[in-house]
Amino acid sequence: MSTPLADRIRPQALSEMVGQQHLLGPGALLGRIAQGGSIPNMIFYGPSGVGKTTAARIIARAAGKKLIRLNGTTASTGDIKGVIAGLGGFDAMGGVLLYLDEIQYLNKKQQQTLLEFIEDGSITLIASTTENPYFYVYNAILSRSTVFEFKPVEAAEVERCLERVLGILREEDPAVEAEEGVLAHIAASCGGDVRKAVNALELSYLGAAATEGGGVRRITLADAKAVSQRSAMRYDREGDQHYDILSALQKSIRGSDADAGLHYLARLLEAGDLLSPCRRLLVIAAEDIGMAYPMAMAIVKACVDSALQLGLPEARIPLAEAVVLLATSPKSNASYLAIDAALADVRAGKAGEIPRCLQNKHYDGADAKVKGQFYRYPHEFPGHWVEQQYLPDGLVGTVYYRPGENKTEQAARAYWEGIKGRRG
Repeated sequence: MSTPLADRIRPQALSEMVGQQHLLGPGALLGRIAQGGSIPNMIFYGPSGVGKTTAARIIARAAGKKLIRLNGTTASTGDIKGVIAGLGGFDAMGGVLLYLDEIQYLNKKQQQTLLEFIEDGSITLIASTTENPYFYVYNAILSRSTVFEFKPVEAAEVERCLERVLGILREEDPAVEAEEGVLAHIAASCGGDVRKAVNALELSYLGAAATEGGGVRRITLADAKAVSQRSAMRYDREGDQHYDILSALQKSIRGSDADAGLHYLARLLEAGDLLSPCRRLLVIAAEDIGMAYPMAMAIVKACVDSALQLGLPEARIPLAEAVVLLATSPKSNASYLAIDAALADVRAGKAGEIPRCLQNKHYDGADAKVKGQFYRYPHEFPGHWVEQQYLPDGLVGTVYYRPGENKTEQAARAYWEGIKGRRG
């Protein structure tokens, strides 16, 4: 079985890697650590195909320790115990460097098994993960490790890698040619994933048909577009990218940027995720628009209902309407802050007995010094309001809701201050 092209062209030195200049560029910390020879426990975090495994392998190879490789997707507790059992061997006298790929798939007990030996230096750990290590890696291991974040590789750097790959293909097959724009298109559409870009170029090469008479294998732009048409989508409905996109959607709308909101909505819909943006748009209507434009909730609910009934691709139309409406609406988080403040008091035990006038009972026990409910029905008074106590005794005077500085809430504030005779 032939080795995949992505593995054949894998860099053998950090200087050959593309991207990650913030970690491996001149004077960058990780590059200096790798050259120093004394390797600390490290966790490499970032999306797939950006060089985490390659960097770990290169650093591990130069460490001068016995190298053991495990993958969290297949490693068992027995495999981990086998690593520990081998620590007393002659070949491990200088210590063991454990390269653990996809550490997030090990459960807490498996990670704890390594802890004692990481702490005493018997094992040096280099782990990689595509998920946020602060959520998926045991805290005790995190506290003994340095986390390095790898980022998607810029298109220009990916294109530089693809030029090298095309050179290798030409060495193996001199008849291969690539149309203008092929490398640039693949580099731009791979979403910063070098492995995905290399695989797309290899697939385009394998599918290249020989032209009549000339025997040339031409990699066409049309083929490159066909194999990479959805490559730029970095999305996992249960991973960091899912929540990052939803977070970006809400923050863009909160920041009144309709264009950015539509961009992140498009990324969710292109990945086939309809339910998540529907739920998030309803949250935004309540949390970020709130009382500044109360009708936004009703309109967004209508858009969401329409989208769910229509399904994709038509659902994109009412959801786009909802994004534009929310982004261009006045903003208020006054209700959001008010309920959180009220919840904080309740959780702190600031409850107290409900005032007698509000209780749902119409009789008093024998111990009541003053009998009677004394509830005053507001609709019987001018302006449908009358002064009486509503909060428990211990919370009288507490203010949770503070009207936002927008026309709707200030109008309501002025109205009730007039009714209550407290114009200030």
